[in-house]
Amino acid sequence: MNELFGTLSDGTPVHRWTLERAGVRVRVLSYGGIVQSVEVPDRDGRLVDVVLGFPDLAGYLAHSEPYFGALVGRYANRIAGGAFALDGRTYRLAQNNAPNCLHGGVHGFDKRVWDAEPVEHGVRLSRVSPDGEEGFPGRLELSVTYTLDADGALRIAYEAVTDAPTVINLTNHTYWNLSGPAAGSTGGHALRIDASRYTPVDADLIPTGVETVADSRFDFRTERKVGVEYDHNFVLDKGRTVDSVAVAELYDPASGRVLTVATTEPGVQLYTADHLGEPFGPGHGVALETQHFPDSPNRPEFPSTELRPGATYRSETVYGFGVRD
Repeated sequence: MNELFGTLSDGTPVHRWTLERAGVRVRVLSYGGIVQSVEVPDRDGRLVDVVLGFPDLAGYLAHSEPYFGALVGRYANRIAGGAFALDGRTYRLAQNNAPNCLHGGVHGFDKRVWDAEPVEHGVRLSRVSPDGEEGFPGRLELSVTYTLDADGALRIAYEAVTDAPTVINLTNHTYWNLSGPAAGSTGGHALRIDASRYTPVDADLIPTGVETVADSRFDFRTERKVGVEYDHNFVLDKGRTVDSVAVAELYDPASGRVLTVATTEPGVQLYTADHLGEPFGPGHGVALETQHFPDSPNRPEFPSTELRPGATYRSETVYGFGVRD
């Protein structure tokens, strides 16, 4: 089902698509590919929205920087100094997270209206990112498909092709609060990530290398409380895979809800939203952004984010839902 959700100042309509299956209800916007809501039952069967979002388009337009539920690109996360070199040419990008480029620049994919069409149990969004958009090379044709599996899992599948060498790194920026947005801090949620290594960062949140998580607060190999002050990429033990592999689990003891994350990506960014402002507050959501690593275009030792003509970029992440007694 789709309905008019709002209209931009230039008259462009924004639609909302509602997906329902196996007791799960998800709403997706054509603006920014935003996951507006995800309603799942708790251990007693009570249905509650477990993501941070807004009831109207005005809320998203007024609070765009935290990327609530958004599809981000052309390059998710940070590129150091807002520049990278490819095939001997340097490309200059917006330094919208000075001195870095963050989540694709000033007017990234999160601020675009996407074409939408129904698919079985879901919706497919598509658009063309022209050559030079936000400084990135190549005309990029891409689609992102949101579907609900038979068990109610939310599957997000990305696909793109280019007519010139470029870089690409797409993710979804949903903030999860498994007790519901009104519950406040998620610091008491418990988290497990199958990652023996992570990428420590400098003062500008750019990776300085790869280190072990052992004997540090970054060791989530065994489930423990999330806590606060995380905005770090975890190097998944499985690496890059063709099919989605389970890599993380978030558990809320209060409601019994469990979120599982499976992905084809080699990394996941844990962000505990310590700087969120009104109408929410610091730490009121946990983002688990499946991705390639930050600043990969400037780090040849990291998994490559290059996409060349004739090749197809594919990525998939599956968010599953369950409960514990």
